[in-house]
Amino acid sequence: MAKRSFIRGTGSYLPERVLTNDELSTMVETTDSWIQERTGIKKRHVAADGELTSDIAVQAARRALDAAGMKPEEIDLIVLATTTPDQTFPATATAVQAKLGTGPGAAFDVQAVCSGFLFALATADSLMKQGLFNKALVIGAETFTRILDWSDRGTCVLFGDGGGAVVLEAVEWDGADDAGIITHHIRTDGTKSDLLYVDGGVSSTGTIGHVRMEGNKVFKHAVTNISAAIEAVLAETGLTSEDIDWFVPHQANKRILDGVAKKMSIPEEKVVITVSEHANTSAASIPLALDHVVRSGRAKPGDLILSEAMGGGFSWGASLFRL
Repeated sequence: MAKRSFIRGTGSYLPERVLTNDELSTMVETTDSWIQERTGIKKRHVAADGELTSDIAVQAARRALDAAGMKPEEIDLIVLATTTPDQTFPATATAVQAKLGTGPGAAFDVQAVCSGFLFALATADSLMKQGLFNKALVIGAETFTRILDWSDRGTCVLFGDGGGAVVLEAVEWDGADDAGIITHHIRTDGTKSDLLYVDGGVSSTGTIGHVRMEGNKVFKHAVTNISAAIEAVLAETGLTSEDIDWFVPHQANKRILDGVAKKMSIPEEKVVITVSEHANTSAASIPLALDHVVRSGRAKPGDLILSEAMGGGFSWGASLFRL
């Protein structure tokens, strides 16, 4: 009998410190109206001094475990998506493993920037379907504000810190093909990396570096690539956009979300948008938005969820699953 992985719980966490657009306008030449008009962002959260990516991940993971009714020691796999690790090594997932006190198993990081959570979800799902693990934490967590150039208004207004997590459980399954985690479509195109990148690194400059982006070009590629990924997962399953109960996209920019939803004929009332409250939290944004729609009571067990993302690399993808 084949194995299938199911989402058993969701959780999220945002740092206490809030940085509003008005406050940001005292740091760089911008205004609240300029930011909201172009991005839909009203505020972002900033990690406290000494608050690590692993700390944010642990907070989100604990809430997901509580929602799933599971104890940390039941978890035998942790896949953490992050671009802002605690250290060069070991993987930040190992710090999460130690802080949570999970059972013996594997813990590692995935780096695909804003697409990271979908890459991590696809990785964990694949490993669990092979029977290698039974219960997993898939986490997206970032302290992204620590790689921002606060004098560059084209990037510093866009990002924030936060974390989100889901608990997966693998079960023997011979039921409906469209139950649990259904399918994924993930891709990268390294030839476009110069459009969105960080100008530092261990083997290049020996520095952390800052985010650099050509926003207009990224926008155009985002709508095209994301739409193609969505079309791929729908074509594989025989489902259509009309079958989707909730569209939970990467929270990058409201204009991108609107553009993709319009191109894919997804009604506005099905689109989960949280970017106004926490800005672009990179790998954390999808699980943050998913936890929001679940805890609000709008998303119900059995609902069909479509998620998508695009990030530096370029990396992009889409996933289909039922709660």
